[in-house]
Amino acid sequence: MKYSQNWNIDVVFPGIDSPELKTAFKKTENKNQALTAILASLKKNSSNEKIIEAADALQTAEAKLDTIAFYLTAWSSTNYGKAEAGPKFDLLSKILINYGVQEQKWGKFLAALPEDRFNDFLSDKKAQPIAFILKETREQAGKLLDEKTEKLIKEFQVDGLHAWSAHYDTISSGLSTSYTDENGRIQKVSAGQALNLLDGISDNNARANLMQNYEKMWGKAERLSSDTLNHLAGARLTEYKAHGITDFLEKPLELNRLSRASLDAMWNTVAKNEDMLVKFFARKAKLLGLASDKISWQDQTAPVRVPGYKARTLNYDQAADFIVKNFSKYSKKMGAFAQQAFENQWIESEDRSRKQPGGWDESIPTLKEDRIFLTFTGSVNDAATIAHELGHAFHSHVLYDLPQWRQNYAMNVAETASTFAETIINTANVEAAQSDAEKITLLDAKIANATAMFMNIRARYIFESNFYKERQKGVLTPQQLNKMMAEAQKEAFSGALAENGTHPHFWTSKLHFYIDDVPFYNFPYTFGYLFSLGIFDWAQKQTDFESAYISLLRDTANMNSEELAKKHLGADLTKPDFWQSGADLIKKDVDQFLSLTEKL
Repeated sequence: MKYSQNWNIDVVFPGIDSPELKTAFKKTENKNQALTAILASLKKNSSNEKIIEAADALQTAEAKLDTIAFYLTAWSSTNYGKAEAGPKFDLLSKILINYGVQEQKWGKFLAALPEDRFNDFLSDKKAQPIAFILKETREQAGKLLDEKTEKLIKEFQVDGLHAWSAHYDTISSGLSTSYTDENGRIQKVSAGQALNLLDGISDNNARANLMQNYEKMWGKAERLSSDTLNHLAGARLTEYKAHGITDFLEKPLELNRLSRASLDAMWNTVAKNEDMLVKFFARKAKLLGLASDKISWQDQTAPVRVPGYKARTLNYDQAADFIVKNFSKYSKKMGAFAQQAFENQWIESEDRSRKQPGGWDESIPTLKEDRIFLTFTGSVNDAATIAHELGHAFHSHVLYDLPQWRQNYAMNVAETASTFAETIINTANVEAAQSDAEKITLLDAKIANATAMFMNIRARYIFESNFYKERQKGVLTPQQLNKMMAEAQKEAFSGALAENGTHPHFWTSKLHFYIDDVPFYNFPYTFGYLFSLGIFDWAQKQTDFESAYISLLRDTANMNSEELAKKHLGADLTKPDFWQSGADLIKKDVDQFLSLTEKL
């Protein structure tokens, strides 16, 4: 192997109990004390230099805290279920409380400045790069309660919102199940391994058996999981109520710098275009040899069967070289960055036990580097997953010379760069196909993204919306949650699922429902997917795509979503036209898939 499949995080800290990590915690506590003093000294008549000093101190503290948070998350992801990181997370939470209090003091200070004084500060050369964030902070500070109450709320989060989220990790890390593989052998797997296998097992019986046992496994955890989900949401809704927020979507939209009009326009377009994917699944069911033209939950990403063709696999080196080659066709800088990531061990991809399910990319602000976590099993889909996370990392990379606050782009636009990178690789896979049979399998993998964003993610959004509506009235039982999830899946899949083909315990098994810092961890994915398709189409028409693309990425934390689309793409997100253009690209792939498979 040319490239290692294990990442290098020792360069951040050499161990979970290392003196270096302890020192970092101590320094962070000391800097928080200094930060408190700086903010306490701010007055309405403070000079611009003094105010900038406070902004710089806040950003420096944030970068150091984010670096510690990265390390704890990275260590825990590859030592899943081990308890050593627990006390460190608890200590970090307490430090973050104080930092959060200082952030709120900063916001209240900006809000208290007279309009003319605030505008004078914004005109300062050193304030201009963060002017959008300053205005946003000032506006949001108007909703804050008094300092003592806000501090108390944050203190309650440690053993409330954050604790319930961490409790879910404790539940999921201890789960395991088994299934009978295609050779009749019983295989024991962790929850994370089972989730990865569900995406790739080709044998219908083995896949169905694993799904059945996976559903039962999560069913055994439903009472603990329902307590966790109910109380996590309850803690969040209580905070909303304290701040006068009555619409549970207000905060998610604010965090994504997105308007309700744009969100509604996106989902309405998705709903109008699902029929093409129902036809895709009907054809896929036949190719898989299922009993009807309906699929079950575990069949969404199952590799299709083409007579005489064996699905192509990749080793890690082949996947890496393919990504670098095809990134470079769009941007030499993207290609060079991907090469650097593979060579410098920024990616943890080994398939082994004791790893957290899923994949992610995280920044290390103090190093100005990223690290990527995933599990590589050798499928073509895995190459696209690596590309997805490298897209995130490249996004961070082009922002590292900007102030820390200019790097805090919202989740919906964060998914844009990642999905664009994934689309490059999926498209390249299809174009490189050496036969119709191979093209069919690669189109199947590519369309899996569309079905995920239009149907799977939409089911999550429908479920979470309905859950929060009901949770405002009281606690829901596991049985109610199961019913709510099954109904959401049936609605989102528009008749493509078999009668008993839902995954009722998906609310239990999906980590995203239990993330504490980002409510509604679903619609930003569909936004990013369709936004990236718009960029992919736009890219074909650019004479200097690389600079135009990087310019767009550098603005992602400097304006809201609507302004970003208008400035760089000339698009209006509140109208269906932009979203429909993305759906039209999907239809081209579906039509080609249906045409190629007609004779089969």
